[in-house]
Amino acid sequence: MTKALVPTVQKEVAFYEDRITAVLIKVKERREIYVPIRPVCDYLGVDWSAQYRRINRDPILAESVQGVAVTTTPSLDGRGGGRQEMLCLPLKFLPGWLFGISASRVKPELREKILRYQRESYDVLWEAFQEGRLTADTSFDDLLAGDTPAAQAYKMAAAIMKMARQQLMLEAQLGTHAAQLQVHEQRIEEIEATLGDPGQHITPEQAMQISQAVKTVAHELGKRTKRNE
Repeated sequence: MTKALVPTVQKEVAFYEDRITAVLIKVKERREIYVPIRPVCDYLGVDWSAQYRRINRDPILAESVQGVAVTTTPSLDGRGGGRQEMLCLPLKFLPGWLFGISASRVKPELREKILRYQRESYDVLWEAFQEGRLTADTSFDDLLAGDTPAAQAYKMAAAIMKMARQQLMLEAQLGTHAAQLQVHEQRIEEIEATLGDPGQHITPEQAMQISQAVKTVAHELGKRTKRNE
């Protein structure tokens, strides 16, 4: 690693019960977010030494890792604190490192947390940067609290984006349910065609299929009726 980089901004980003440190570094006329890895290892309950070796074995991670002078807070008993050099990865490579951690090999109580980090941590940190929480000196929440035209426009745009996201998710769910319902309807038609043949007799397996299909169709129709009320 080269000489420790000094961040222009350091912030703590809330991620469920954890607070992930993120720093803004100017590298070759570009600003880039870096994340200290050891605190994340502590949150996830994985061995730091093993992860350090794994990072150095990976050609991409090894060439991207940087030592950054991160300001840490003292522990509850007053030890530590101050500026320390910490191993950091660019945010864009954080998922690559996280996906190298096998959730099936850790303690059961930590599996869901690791999966949550793999699924969501990048988006949370990236969105925090996009919203200015990592770049502005003035509190972004304070700016939004102001009754300025810009603040009102931002709130309206954020509300529209949230509604559009919910609409997209709802349409995707409805599309999936509609496809499943169509499959069950086709099965019922096939069974009805079979029953219409005097030479055919219903089997226990067919009876079970009919019962399940009827229950599923009734359930879906019930849900659609409630949504339309």
